[in-house]
Amino acid sequence: MPATIADDPVLRIAPGTAPDYDSANPLMKLMRLSELQHLAAERHFYLTDDLQALLPFSHLTLVGPQGEAADVLDPKAQDSKTDFQKQNVRDFVITDTYLLRGWVTVQAWQELGAYEPYPDRIVPFIKLSYQGGPDSKLAVAMGRLPGDSIRLYVKVNGREAGELVRVPLNETTDRYEIEFWGDHRRDLRAMFSADGDVRALAALDRGELVTRPDLIAGERQDFAREGKDDVDVTTVSPYCAMHPVRTLKVEVAWADQSGTVWDSNDGRNYRYEFNMPLRGWDAYLKAGVSANPHGGVGILHYRNLMSNYFGFAGSRELGRVVEPWQFDAYGNKAQGERYENFFSLDYVDLHILKNDCGIGLHRHRDNQEIFFMLKGQAMMITGDWYQQPERERCFELRTLKEGHYALLKPGMLHGLMNATDNDIHLLMFGGYD
Repeated sequence: MPATIADDPVLRIAPGTAPDYDSANPLMKLMRLSELQHLAAERHFYLTDDLQALLPFSHLTLVGPQGEAADVLDPKAQDSKTDFQKQNVRDFVITDTYLLRGWVTVQAWQELGAYEPYPDRIVPFIKLSYQGGPDSKLAVAMGRLPGDSIRLYVKVNGREAGELVRVPLNETTDRYEIEFWGDHRRDLRAMFSADGDVRALAALDRGELVTRPDLIAGERQDFAREGKDDVDVTTVSPYCAMHPVRTLKVEVAWADQSGTVWDSNDGRNYRYEFNMPLRGWDAYLKAGVSANPHGGVGILHYRNLMSNYFGFAGSRELGRVVEPWQFDAYGNKAQGERYENFFSLDYVDLHILKNDCGIGLHRHRDNQEIFFMLKGQAMMITGDWYQQPERERCFELRTLKEGHYALLKPGMLHGLMNATDNDIHLLMFGGYD
């Protein structure tokens, strides 16, 4: 099924005026929402720079074109490539669910005649959170508050939990929350007790923190560079919940304690994806070494980040589907869906973003773009402007680190926020929309 443009309102902006982006800015609203995420254990167990959030939304409000095109509110007809105002998001409405994933460090002791330590393991986790209070879809369907727990149907990368999972109410956040950790060989209670982590112990007691290696597969060591020369990384630990290049699919539905009243997206279940195309030194397709590169001297070490050639021919990673209402690389529209198997450029820019400077949430209707972090790190945001048939629309947030880039596909929402104390240097290139 093709993608469809969602029925989002578009604000008419009178000619000669401009939106007030300094009040109720949607980028800052999204950053505040991301800061409210609660972790079950103390933060030092988590690799915080690798945390990734999905914030599903139900509606957007977009800004309309400027000047003489102010009345062109249909996005399919907004054909001025150099009118950036029409790209901008003015507001959004978040749904009841949010998701979080990342790496956690687990420790334990192994009995070998005597107790001796053995190495820490870094494994994935996934957190699912659902709104408490009377306004959630589940509470409305029940006609009352759900109580001290609800039930969850969940499938991760095609793996079902096998039964409805109890999800307790966290009274601190007034949300129903559960964290699935991926390692079963560690005694988490002993680990948290030794660490003095009272919050994590309480989360274990109420069932908010559980180990589910049947759902959450893989570990960070799977992707160590050593021994990976010329290995296709997409084939390495393919079900890992924190795979560096593969998407993670999560399917959920929420129910009351008896499993009779549901918030299940009208029986279709909610389908989410962590799918930001982000690549760099530790997120690549293939790595290796090359002697005398192109007839030169010495040894070159390489990372193949994205590719449409050799073993990755046909991957379509650098190409794009061109919908009938989109311009192709040559500035033309045509009936029927088309495909371009290349990445086209209209510009290459360098940007310096000061502290508390952010590139606002906006969409490109037609073209692709790359944000490449040269220096520093920032919060990268992507999301779905138009509706993909296989997943809900979400904002995805993760840290863009030095030496990494995010590829932004046509129709993706995106933005970037420098919340650090230092300048960041950003290289951007792509096509004008």
